[in-house]
Order: sequence, then structure tokens, then C-alpha cells
Amino acid sequence: MSTARTVGASLFIAAFLTTAIAAPASARPEAAPAAPSVQSHGFGECSLQRIDDQFVRCDDLSGAGVRAPSWIPEQQPRFF
Repeated sequence: MSTARTVGASLFIAAFLTTAIAAPASARPEAAPAAPSVQSHGFGECSLQRIDDQFVRCDDLSGAGVRAPSWIPEQQPRFF
């Protein structure tokens, strides 16, 4: 019976020390990545618009294929 108590006590101490020594988790915010530069193409700062259901800004498709909602203004064709 003393062997079982010794093994049990050893396991209890090992488990206790493992949980007591483990460092608590902590979180902190990372530095924000640099914002991408906006290309103006000579038209000033371009607003977000859509062509059909695709996002577009400064004549560049954006949005990674996500469908643009209908409340985003639709880009009017420009003739140069």
C-alpha cells in the first residue's frame, strides 16, 4: 500500500508542478502593417465603386472576387 501512495503522491506532485510552472498565456496587439499606397492615376483619390458585381478602385479590380453589393455606386464609363 505504501508503494501505491508513493506513486500517487509522485504523480500528484508532478502534475501540480507542471501546472504551477507553466506560464500564463498573454496576448498583445501586433503592429499594424503599412497601408498600401493608393494610385491616383491623375483623378485625385479614387473612391470605391463597382462594375457589375465586382469592386473597382481607380480602374483596378479589387475585392478578391467578393461580390460587390448593389448599394456601392456603379462606375460610369469614361471616354477619353
